[in-house]
Amino acid sequence: SDRRRDKDDDNRRARHDDYRRRDERHDRDRDSRRPNRERDGEDRYDHDRLSRPNRERVGEGRDDRDRTSRRRSRELAVSSRRSSSPKRPSSIQPSARPRSSSRSKSPPPIDKAKPNFANSGLLAAETNAVKLTDGTSTILKYNEPPEARKPTLGWRLYVFKGSEQVELLHIHRQSAYLIGRDRTVTDILIEHPSCSKQHAVIQHRQVTEKDEFGASKPKNKPFIIDLESTNSTYVNDEAVPTSRFYELKAGDVIKFGLSNREYVLLHDDA
Repeated sequence: SDRRRDKDDDNRRARHDDYRRRDERHDRDRDSRRPNRERDGEDRYDHDRLSRPNRERVGEGRDDRDRTSRRRSRELAVSSRRSSSPKRPSSIQPSARPRSSSRSKSPPPIDKAKPNFANSGLLAAETNAVKLTDGTSTILKYNEPPEARKPTLGWRLYVFKGSEQVELLHIHRQSAYLIGRDRTVTDILIEHPSCSKQHAVIQHRQVTEKDEFGASKPKNKPFIIDLESTNSTYVNDEAVPTSRFYELKAGDVIKFGLSNREYVLLHDDA
């Protein structure tokens, strides 16, 4: 064990000596190279100082060449894009078509001083106006059609309240009968609160129909029209369409609004 310890010590000393000699050699080499580097640095500094104007001139020339090359590359790119895009037809070339402004033009202001000849409805209202004794006027909601005719048959309305007949109305003396709560303009007064002031109209009209031989001949028939009432008009317990003529036949039962009174339509030959 002592011999082995002595051998390890010798090896350790030998390695230490090798490291020391290597460091000394490295220091000598570094010292020998330092004067050359300093001398080279001074020469390089002098060369840079003397050649700086030349480098500046060379740099300016290089900048000019770079600008020229960039300009040419942009021109080539634009020309390639134009050549790659499809050609437009001659009828829609940009030169022949006016350019539209990017901003939308606002409509011209309306001159309020100019006359307005549009229909105002005042003339129709004046025509349908009924002047009352107290100085006021009421506008009628209905105008008779051109085919309005006075009936040739003696049409009548039998008014029933429950099973009792309370009134008989003759509706053959004129071509139309206005029905409602407004006693100043109506021909047949209905006092029930569910009925409108101008509720409905029974209108006699001349229509054309064909006989059994196919010949056309005029004939007068009664119709009823609801004037957009609140609680509707009913014929045989079915509500009739508003603002449209609905044909009546002998034996039909008419009701207005929520009133319990029934109006049975009959004529002389029924």
